[in-house]
Amino acid sequence: MDRHVVMKAPLFAALDAATADQLMESMSPRRLARGDVVFHEGDPGDSLYVITRGKVKLARAAADGRESLLSVLGPGEMFGELSLFDPGPRLTTAHVVSDTEFISLGNDSLRSFLEQHPEVAMQMLAGLAHRLRKTNEGLSDLVFTDVPGRVAKALLDLSDRFGRRSEAGLVVAHDLTQEELAQLVGASRETVNKALADFAQRGWVTLGAKSVTLIDAERLRRRAR
Repeated sequence: MDRHVVMKAPLFAALDAATADQLMESMSPRRLARGDVVFHEGDPGDSLYVITRGKVKLARAAADGRESLLSVLGPGEMFGELSLFDPGPRLTTAHVVSDTEFISLGNDSLRSFLEQHPEVAMQMLAGLAHRLRKTNEGLSDLVFTDVPGRVAKALLDLSDRFGRRSEAGLVVAHDLTQEELAQLVGASRETVNKALADFAQRGWVTLGAKSVTLIDAERLRRRAR
């Protein structure tokens, strides 16, 4: 387990090293493969999770079976914590996007820990507020931004968290299928593919299998506005 990755999570951000190590020792490690499900929408919310390696997507299903992809999370990010502050069934399904390792903590143990370290609760609420802000931005984009703009914004967001520099540009191994990428921006796969092909033709990106390399991020930022 990469301790530096874990310390990025809001659960640990306010802790000193000794207290963080003590908390990690009480958490349960787990490893899942792509396609596995951490929990389903409607399941009891009894634990939170911190990703140490890999990626997890949070999605909701419509009555007709269609799926809406709300977010993609990676190392150092946390999910499942909403049940601590609002007990009830899970609002999303957590799918494993790539082989993933994470550590989990039950709500009972977490509540006991927060009683001793109330500053951690503030960090967790700040993390929830950040996610809510991004959700609100996404809803606004669906109304006011066209599909190419949303695709550009999604690529930039993914690059901020999963990108790595190379001689060719900023390589973003997002591990998403074309359908999943379309769900992320709330559009059809055909429309998203058309936007990606246009970006590639303009020389802004090069496309790969479940990855994209950003060549001209500044042009993408202008397109995302």
